[in-house]
Amino acid sequence: MYNISRFTLADMTMCGAHLREMGAEARSMEEAAGSLVRYLYDNLRDGEGRACLMVRFYATLPYRELPPDLRDFGHELMPTESLAPNTKCLTLLGTAGDQPDWNNRHASRRHRAIPLPSKQVIEHIPMIAQMVRQFGLEISALLEIRPEILRELDQKTYNVFFVPDALVSPFIPAQAEFVIPYGVKSALGFGGLLPTGDLFAVVMFTRVKIPIETAQMFRTIALNVKMNILRFVEGKIFAD
Repeated sequence: MYNISRFTLADMTMCGAHLREMGAEARSMEEAAGSLVRYLYDNLRDGEGRACLMVRFYATLPYRELPPDLRDFGHELMPTESLAPNTKCLTLLGTAGDQPDWNNRHASRRHRAIPLPSKQVIEHIPMIAQMVRQFGLEISALLEIRPEILRELDQKTYNVFFVPDALVSPFIPAQAEFVIPYGVKSALGFGGLLPTGDLFAVVMFTRVKIPIETAQMFRTIALNVKMNILRFVEGKIFAD
Protein backbone atom coordinates (compact mmCIF):
# COMPACT_ATOMS: atom_id res chain seq x y z
CA MET A 1 0.00 0.00 0.00
CA TYR A 2 1.18 3.52 -0.79
CA ASN A 3 -0.09 6.79 0.66
CA ILE A 4 -0.50 9.00 -2.40
CA SER A 5 -0.38 12.15 -0.24
CA ARG A 6 3.05 11.14 1.11
CA PHE A 7 4.46 9.20 -1.84
CA THR A 8 8.18 8.61 -1.32
CA LEU A 9 11.06 7.63 -3.55
CA ALA A 10 10.97 4.20 -1.93
CA ASP A 11 7.27 3.96 -2.80
CA MET A 12 8.02 4.96 -6.39
CA THR A 13 10.69 2.28 -6.69
CA MET A 14 8.57 -0.47 -5.17
CA CYS A 15 5.40 0.45 -7.06
CA GLY A 16 7.28 0.68 -10.35
CA ALA A 17 8.92 -2.70 -9.80
CA HIS A 18 5.55 -4.35 -9.15
CA LEU A 19 4.01 -2.76 -12.24
CA ARG A 20 6.92 -3.83 -14.41
CA GLU A 21 6.74 -7.49 -13.38
CA MET A 22 3.08 -8.14 -12.64
CA GLY A 23 0.71 -9.98 -14.94
CA ALA A 24 3.46 -12.24 -16.31
CA GLU A 25 0.78 -14.76 -17.26
CA ALA A 26 -1.20 -12.22 -19.29
CA ARG A 27 -1.79 -13.29 -22.89
CA SER A 28 -2.82 -9.89 -24.26
CA MET A 29 -2.26 -6.20 -23.66
CA GLU A 30 -5.85 -5.99 -22.42
CA GLU A 31 -5.19 -8.59 -19.72
CA ALA A 32 -1.97 -6.84 -18.68
CA ALA A 33 -3.74 -3.46 -18.62
CA GLY A 34 -6.45 -4.91 -16.38
CA SER A 35 -3.85 -6.10 -13.89
CA LEU A 36 -2.04 -2.75 -13.92
CA VAL A 37 -5.10 -0.59 -13.25
CA ARG A 38 -6.39 -2.98 -10.57
CA TYR A 39 -3.06 -2.83 -8.75
CA LEU A 40 -3.06 0.97 -8.72
CA TYR A 41 -6.73 1.17 -7.72
CA ASP A 42 -6.23 -1.24 -4.81
CA ASN A 43 -2.85 -0.02 -3.55
CA LEU A 44 -2.88 3.77 -3.82
CA ARG A 45 -4.38 4.98 -0.55
CA ASP A 46 -4.98 8.01 1.58
CA GLY A 47 -5.71 8.08 5.30
CA GLU A 48 -9.24 6.72 4.91
CA GLY A 49 -9.10 4.17 2.11
CA ARG A 50 -8.59 4.02 -1.65
CA ALA A 51 -7.26 7.27 -3.09
CA CYS A 52 -8.56 6.58 -6.61
CA LEU A 53 -12.16 6.59 -7.74
CA MET A 54 -11.18 5.29 -11.16
CA VAL A 55 -8.03 4.14 -12.95
CA ARG A 56 -7.98 3.56 -16.71
CA PHE A 57 -5.48 2.36 -19.30
CA TYR A 58 -5.65 3.62 -22.88
CA ALA A 59 -3.64 2.99 -26.01
CA THR A 60 -3.95 4.44 -29.49
CA LEU A 61 -4.61 1.78 -32.10
CA PRO A 62 -5.28 2.02 -35.85
CA TYR A 63 -8.97 1.87 -36.73
CA ARG A 64 -8.35 -1.22 -38.88
CA GLU A 65 -7.03 -3.15 -35.85
CA LEU A 66 -10.12 -2.61 -33.71
CA PRO A 67 -12.65 -5.42 -33.37
CA PRO A 68 -15.98 -4.81 -35.15
CA ASP A 69 -17.83 -3.59 -32.05
CA LEU A 70 -15.21 -0.89 -31.40
CA ARG A 71 -15.14 0.17 -35.05
CA ASP A 72 -18.91 0.58 -34.86
CA PHE A 73 -18.59 2.48 -31.58
CA GLY A 74 -16.02 4.87 -33.07
CA HIS A 75 -18.14 5.49 -36.15
CA GLU A 76 -21.23 6.20 -34.03
CA LEU A 77 -19.21 8.55 -31.83
CA MET A 78 -18.07 10.59 -34.85
CA PRO A 79 -20.55 9.85 -37.68
CA THR A 80 -19.52 12.88 -39.74
CA GLU A 81 -15.81 12.00 -39.77
CA SER A 82 -14.18 9.86 -42.41
CA LEU A 83 -12.29 7.16 -40.52
CA ALA A 84 -9.44 5.72 -42.57
CA PRO A 85 -7.89 2.32 -41.78
CA ASN A 86 -4.87 4.03 -40.20
CA THR A 87 -6.87 6.57 -38.16
CA LYS A 88 -5.61 6.52 -34.57
CA CYS A 89 -8.24 5.61 -31.96
CA LEU A 90 -7.66 6.14 -28.25
CA THR A 91 -8.87 2.78 -27.00
CA LEU A 92 -9.83 1.77 -23.48
CA LEU A 93 -8.05 -1.49 -22.58
CA GLY A 94 -8.29 -1.57 -18.78
CA THR A 95 -10.48 0.02 -16.13
CA ALA A 96 -11.01 -0.28 -12.37
CA GLY A 97 -13.14 1.89 -10.13
CA ASP A 98 -15.79 2.44 -7.48
CA GLN A 99 -18.85 1.80 -9.66
CA PRO A 100 -19.66 -1.60 -11.22
CA ASP A 101 -19.62 -0.12 -14.74
CA TRP A 102 -16.14 1.28 -14.11
CA ASN A 103 -14.72 -2.25 -13.95
CA ASN A 104 -15.67 -3.35 -17.45
CA ARG A 105 -14.35 -1.63 -20.58
CA HIS A 106 -17.40 -2.84 -22.53
CA ALA A 107 -19.67 -0.83 -20.19
CA SER A 108 -18.07 2.54 -20.97
CA ARG A 109 -20.61 4.79 -22.69
CA ARG A 110 -18.21 7.36 -24.16
CA HIS A 111 -14.62 6.20 -24.00
CA ARG A 112 -14.38 2.68 -25.40
CA ALA A 113 -12.70 3.93 -28.60
CA ILE A 114 -12.27 7.62 -29.44
CA PRO A 115 -11.20 8.27 -33.06
CA LEU A 116 -8.49 10.90 -33.53
CA PRO A 117 -8.79 11.64 -37.25
CA SER A 118 -7.29 15.14 -37.23
CA LYS A 119 -5.64 17.81 -35.14
CA GLN A 120 -8.87 19.80 -35.22
CA VAL A 121 -10.85 16.94 -33.69
CA ILE A 122 -8.28 16.42 -30.93
CA GLU A 123 -8.28 20.13 -30.10
CA HIS A 124 -12.01 19.83 -29.38
CA ILE A 125 -11.40 17.07 -26.80
CA PRO A 126 -9.70 19.14 -24.05
CA MET A 127 -8.45 16.34 -21.83
CA ILE A 128 -6.82 14.41 -24.67
CA ALA A 129 -5.27 17.52 -26.22
CA GLN A 130 -3.83 18.64 -22.90
CA MET A 131 -2.58 15.15 -22.05
CA VAL A 132 -0.70 14.89 -25.34
CA ARG A 133 0.89 18.32 -24.78
CA GLN A 134 1.87 17.58 -21.18
CA PHE A 135 3.44 14.33 -22.35
CA GLY A 136 5.72 16.54 -24.42
CA LEU A 137 4.25 15.57 -27.81
CA GLU A 138 2.98 17.58 -30.72
CA ILE A 139 -0.52 16.56 -31.74
CA SER A 140 0.55 16.42 -35.38
CA ALA A 141 3.41 14.07 -34.49
CA LEU A 142 1.03 11.72 -32.71
CA LEU A 143 -1.22 11.50 -35.77
CA GLU A 144 1.56 10.67 -38.21
CA ILE A 145 4.71 9.32 -36.64
CA ARG A 146 7.74 9.25 -38.96
CA PRO A 147 10.74 7.04 -38.09
CA GLU A 148 13.08 9.95 -37.46
CA ILE A 149 10.56 11.64 -35.17
CA LEU A 150 9.90 8.39 -33.32
CA ARG A 151 13.61 7.91 -32.61
CA GLU A 152 13.80 11.45 -31.21
CA LEU A 153 10.66 11.09 -29.08
CA ASP A 154 11.75 7.73 -27.69
CA GLN A 155 14.66 9.50 -25.99
CA LYS A 156 12.43 12.03 -24.26
CA THR A 157 11.89 11.90 -20.54
CA TYR A 158 8.48 10.47 -19.78
CA ASN A 159 6.07 13.11 -18.65
CA VAL A 160 2.78 13.30 -16.83
CA PHE A 161 -0.65 14.77 -17.38
CA PHE A 162 -1.54 16.50 -14.12
CA VAL A 163 -4.66 18.41 -13.11
CA PRO A 164 -4.12 19.30 -9.43
CA ASP A 165 -7.66 20.68 -9.03
CA ALA A 166 -10.20 18.83 -11.16
CA LEU A 167 -13.13 20.98 -10.02
CA VAL A 168 -14.00 23.48 -12.78
CA SER A 169 -10.89 22.52 -14.76
CA PRO A 170 -11.40 22.98 -18.51
CA PHE A 171 -9.36 19.81 -19.05
CA ILE A 172 -11.86 17.61 -17.17
CA PRO A 173 -15.08 18.57 -18.96
CA ALA A 174 -17.49 16.06 -17.37
CA GLN A 175 -18.05 18.29 -14.35
CA ALA A 176 -21.78 17.77 -13.77
CA GLU A 177 -21.81 14.03 -14.52
CA PHE A 178 -18.53 12.96 -12.92
CA VAL A 179 -16.31 15.47 -11.13
CA ILE A 180 -18.90 17.09 -8.85
CA PRO A 181 -21.13 14.12 -7.89
CA TYR A 182 -18.20 11.78 -7.24
CA GLY A 183 -15.95 14.34 -5.55
CA VAL A 184 -13.01 14.12 -7.95
CA LYS A 185 -10.18 16.25 -6.58
CA SER A 186 -7.24 15.61 -8.96
CA ALA A 187 -6.42 13.79 -12.19
CA LEU A 188 -3.05 12.25 -12.96
CA GLY A 189 -2.02 10.53 -16.17
CA PHE A 190 1.29 9.03 -17.17
CA GLY A 191 2.51 7.21 -20.25
CA GLY A 192 4.52 7.59 -23.42
CA LEU A 193 5.13 6.17 -26.88
CA LEU A 194 5.53 2.56 -27.94
CA PRO A 195 7.90 1.49 -30.75
CA THR A 196 4.94 1.52 -33.17
CA GLY A 197 4.40 5.22 -32.52
CA ASP A 198 1.24 4.47 -30.56
CA LEU A 199 0.58 6.27 -27.31
CA PHE A 200 -0.21 4.49 -24.05
CA ALA A 201 -1.56 6.26 -20.99
CA VAL A 202 -2.77 5.41 -17.51
CA VAL A 203 -5.21 7.99 -16.13
CA MET A 204 -6.20 8.15 -12.46
CA PHE A 205 -9.00 10.22 -10.94
CA THR A 206 -8.59 10.68 -7.20
CA ARG A 207 -10.75 11.66 -4.24
CA VAL A 208 -7.77 13.40 -2.63
CA LYS A 209 -5.60 16.21 -3.97
CA ILE A 210 -2.33 14.93 -5.36
CA PRO A 211 0.82 16.92 -4.51
CA ILE A 212 2.90 17.98 -7.50
CA GLU A 213 5.89 16.14 -6.01
CA THR A 214 3.92 12.90 -6.21
CA ALA A 215 2.81 13.58 -9.77
CA GLN A 216 6.38 14.09 -10.92
CA MET A 217 7.46 10.69 -9.60
CA PHE A 218 5.02 8.95 -11.93
CA ARG A 219 7.33 9.79 -14.84
CA THR A 220 9.49 6.90 -13.69
CA ILE A 221 6.49 4.63 -13.14
CA ALA A 222 5.45 5.30 -16.76
CA LEU A 223 8.66 3.65 -17.94
CA ASN A 224 7.95 0.60 -15.78
CA VAL A 225 4.49 0.26 -17.32
CA LYS A 226 6.01 0.51 -20.78
CA MET A 227 8.44 -2.30 -19.98
CA ASN A 228 5.48 -4.46 -18.98
CA ILE A 229 3.43 -3.98 -22.14
CA LEU A 230 6.23 -3.98 -24.72
CA ARG A 231 5.78 -7.74 -25.13
CA PHE A 232 2.38 -7.13 -26.74
CA VAL A 233 3.36 -4.43 -29.22
CA GLU A 234 3.57 -6.90 -32.09
CA GLY A 235 1.31 -9.45 -30.43
CA LYS A 236 -2.21 -9.90 -29.11
CA ILE A 237 -3.98 -6.72 -28.01
CA PHE A 238 -7.48 -7.82 -27.05
CA ALA A 239 -8.41 -10.66 -24.73
CA ASP A 240 -11.38 -11.72 -26.85
